[in-house]
Amino acid sequence: MLYGLCRRFSDLYEQPTDGKMEIFMSKVKWKAGTLTAPLPPVLVSCSDGEHDNLITVAWTGIVCSDPARTYISLRPERYSYDIIKKSGEFVINLPSSHIIRSIDFCGVRSGRNIDKFSACRLTREAASEVLCPMVAESPVSIECRVFDIIPLGSHDMFLADIIAVNVDERYIDDKGKLHIERCSLAAYAHGSYFALGKKIGSFGYSVRKKKKK
Repeated sequence: MLYGLCRRFSDLYEQPTDGKMEIFMSKVKWKAGTLTAPLPPVLVSCSDGEHDNLITVAWTGIVCSDPARTYISLRPERYSYDIIKKSGEFVINLPSSHIIRSIDFCGVRSGRNIDKFSACRLTREAASEVLCPMVAESPVSIECRVFDIIPLGSHDMFLADIIAVNVDERYIDDKGKLHIERCSLAAYAHGSYFALGKKIGSFGYSVRKKKKK
């Protein structure tokens, strides 16, 4: 029994289909919450010119492709919030499963009294367009410049233009194609971290015509 959180519509129900009876499991209704998953637990790097910081962010994604735009959502009380608000810049470093312990650490420890780069033994790497550093151990680092901040409640959304994308050359083949499947990216879902598994399809494969033999 789920106390105060949900209610069950029914355990089972039967629905006639072409003269047959099929049994479907019902879903349970929970109160509204943040259960979109999986998400990328990205390492966001920022700097005030004197101090660099890292913060793990799961509330992130793409909001527009042309122009290329992204967002991160932060609580105002977080140390990185004022740094990014004042500098107007940050870098989204995609999460590799090889550094998942550091990703977790940077999400639960504050940078007010600790240098997270040093604590996690992560390497600063100069960005090409912004002043804050990239994380060298991340396979892909996305440089961003804030153009708007929207208060939404517990979090404020930092909308930003993507001004540069930096990719580890080890994952680029001779034809210039990025093999993202080799990056060992990690995902976050309902309080747990996961390493991405096997490929099960590609964009548009459901309508792609089969090649003639």
